[in-house]
Amino acid sequence: MKSILPLLAVGFLWFISFLHMYWAFGGRWSSAAVLPVREGEHKPAFTPRIWGTLFVACLILLASIIIVVQGNYLQSFRANSLSKIGSIVCAIIFIIRAIGDFNYVGFFKKIKHSQFARYDTWIYSPLCLFFGFVYIILLF
Repeated sequence: MKSILPLLAVGFLWFISFLHMYWAFGGRWSSAAVLPVREGEHKPAFTPRIWGTLFVACLILLASIIIVVQGNYLQSFRANSLSKIGSIVCAIIFIIRAIGDFNYVGFFKKIKHSQFARYDTWIYSPLCLFFGFVYIILLF
C-alpha cells in the first residue's frame, strides 16, 4: 500500500499540473468547474493570470517530485532532510486546502451553490486530503 498510493498521487499531481499549464496557455476545458463563484453570481470570484497559473503548475510538479524523492523511487535521489521538510510543508498545505478558507473552498466553505462547490466537496477537497495523507505516510 505504501508503494502504490504515492505513485497514484504522483499521477494525479502530474495530471493537475498539466491541466494548469493547459489553462495558462488558453485552454478552456472544465474551466467553469474549477473556479469558485461569488454568492448569488455566476461569474468566477477571481480571474487567474497566466503567470500565476503557470506558477501553480510548477509548484504542483515540484510537489510530485518531493513524493518521488521522499518515497525513494529514484536511485540517484534519495530521501533527505530537504525532501522530509518538503513533505511536511506539502502535507500541511494540502490538509489546510482540504479544510478550506471557510468561504469558497474546502470542506467547511459557506458558498455551496455552484458547480465548483459541488466538485470541491466531492473531488477537490478529498483529493487534497489524500495528498496530505500520502505525504504523512512517506514521513514514516
